[in-house]
Amino acid sequence: MSSEPLTAVPPADAPGNRPSVSRPDALSPAALADARRHQPLRGLIGLAFVVPVTVLLSVGAGGAFHSLILLGPIITFALPVMAMIAFWWEDWPGTLLPRPWSGLYDTVIVAAGGVVLAALGRLVVSGPDLIGVFTPDPGAYPATEPLAGGIFTIMLHLTLVCERRPLDGFGRVPAGLAALVLCWALGLIAWLAVAVRSHAVPPENYGAWFTSIGLWQMIFYVALRGWPFTRIGRRWLRLLLGNVVVIACGWGGYLLAADGLAWPGTRITAVAGTGIGCVLLVSMLFEGWPAIRMTDRLAPGRAIVLSVAATLTALLGWSLPMLAHALGVPQEREWGWSTQVTLNALSTAVILHVAVWRRWPARTRPPG
Repeated sequence: MSSEPLTAVPPADAPGNRPSVSRPDALSPAALADARRHQPLRGLIGLAFVVPVTVLLSVGAGGAFHSLILLGPIITFALPVMAMIAFWWEDWPGTLLPRPWSGLYDTVIVAAGGVVLAALGRLVVSGPDLIGVFTPDPGAYPATEPLAGGIFTIMLHLTLVCERRPLDGFGRVPAGLAALVLCWALGLIAWLAVAVRSHAVPPENYGAWFTSIGLWQMIFYVALRGWPFTRIGRRWLRLLLGNVVVIACGWGGYLLAADGLAWPGTRITAVAGTGIGCVLLVSMLFEGWPAIRMTDRLAPGRAIVLSVAATLTALLGWSLPMLAHALGVPQEREWGWSTQVTLNALSTAVILHVAVWRRWPARTRPPG
């Protein structure tokens, strides 16, 4: 459950290796000992970075509602850029500089990429209105969010479920760029193919479907570290089963919430997005603690990770809409603000701290 396997990427000259995020969940003795020795203190120290960043992205741009409509699209479009830098480029080009400048440099690139891609997304969805990126119309939100969310989900799918294939043989930097372009192309095709633009499918349902798939990506490939798929030695079978099971679980979860519980798409997105943020918090920031105390007994350890993430998801899913109401967010946007807090702000803060800043200033790598 260490953060190292999620942030490290195999060398570009070894394309046959599986990405670290999908290797079997047994930790090396050094990584396990390091996690046991430094958690939960290392995670608590990380909260000193994660909590302020989450609050800043949630309410820092003129209040909760204005932060939602202004920062929400920019952050969502920035997420694939952050995934490219953290999980494909191994924090390059920030690695050219000493810490903490490396993390700061990469963060600036992520922010700039989010602005540029948010402008491009707005151009695709609403036409040439680049000024609207910085002066958004409250009535137009969330026009670009479904497109952005779909692109990010596809990026995670390519990175985690597909093990970065077939692009991993291109080398670190070209593969990352190719992945970003490919996911944008696939996301745009998907957005157009289901006729979201012509309103044949409500945008909130489109976004909810993708977010539900994203939740199961996190469950299998972050919380459970690829289990049970990483136990399959044949790559083609491992990739096939991983894709089928993750998409089926995501689709089934969406149908259960939409048809069985009669939840609107905005609520499905908020709950699934909260689950994603909580899985990252438990599995990345705290490295699966306290489950790492039971690593020799894998089944109870996995159950603990999922139970803690589910409990946090239920708690935040219940409390954030009430907090949104107290902060003056319009009732129809309360679920959207919950998504902003967890899927956008919290997830961004955790990935930045662990995978981009490498937990600076805390020590991150086990000895030896």
